[in-house]
Amino acid sequence: MNPHLNADPAELAKFSDLAHRWWDPQGEFRPLHQINPLRLDWIKGLAGLAGKTVLDVGCGGGILSDAMARQGARVTGIDLSTKALKVAKLHALEANTPNVNYREISAEALALEQAAGFDVVTCMEMLEHVPDPASVVQACATLAKPGGWVFFSTINRSPKSFLFAIVAAEYLLQLLPKGTHEYGKLIRPSELAAHCRAAQLQLMQTRGMAYNPLTRRYWLSHDASVNYLFATCKP
Repeated sequence: MNPHLNADPAELAKFSDLAHRWWDPQGEFRPLHQINPLRLDWIKGLAGLAGKTVLDVGCGGGILSDAMARQGARVTGIDLSTKALKVAKLHALEANTPNVNYREISAEALALEQAAGFDVVTCMEMLEHVPDPASVVQACATLAKPGGWVFFSTINRSPKSFLFAIVAAEYLLQLLPKGTHEYGKLIRPSELAAHCRAAQLQLMQTRGMAYNPLTRRYWLSHDASVNYLFATCKP
C-alpha cells in the first residue's frame, strides 16, 4: 500500500470482510439502509440531484450512490475497498441502475484529475475511518464546482456518542459489528467545521440523526450530539 495514501489498512480490511453483506437490508449494514432515505431526501432537498454530476466519496457497496443515480444524477462512487466496489458494480448490473460508475481511487488522487468536476460531493460515514480527515475534506472541496454542494456525515466525539454510537449500537443493540467505530477517531462538529473553513467551504446547514431503539426508527433532528450531517457550499 502507498505509504502516503490516506487510509488505514485495518479499516479497509474490516469493511472488505463484510463486503458481501452490503446489500442485505437485515445484515450488518442495516442501519445504512434505514438512514439512506433520510440522507437522500436531505441532499436532494438542498442541492437537487436530477441532471447533476455527483461524486460519492467512500461509497462502499454503493447504497447511497445507487439511490442518487435513481434520482437522475450521474454518479461516480469511489472507495479503496476492492471487494466493496465489486459488490457495488455487481448490484448496479443486477438492478440495472442507470448512470452510475465506480472507481478504486482516493479522493485526494481524484482531486488531481478532476478538480471542480462535480456539482455535488457526498462523503457520508467515512471521515471517522481515515487517518487524516482534513485531507479528505480539502479534496472534496477541490472536487466540487464553484457553487457546488459538499455533504458530510460523521459521529461526534462526546460521552453521549460513546454511549449511544459504540456501547449501545455495537454491543447492546448489535446494530453494527463490534469495533466498527473507534472513539478516538470520532470528530467533533467544531473540528469538522474548522476543516471546512480551512478548505473554503461555507457551512450552510447542520442536522443531527436520532434513533429510537423501541420503534427502530431514525429521523433527522437538530441534536448533533451523536450522529450529525453538514451541508456546505463552495463559493
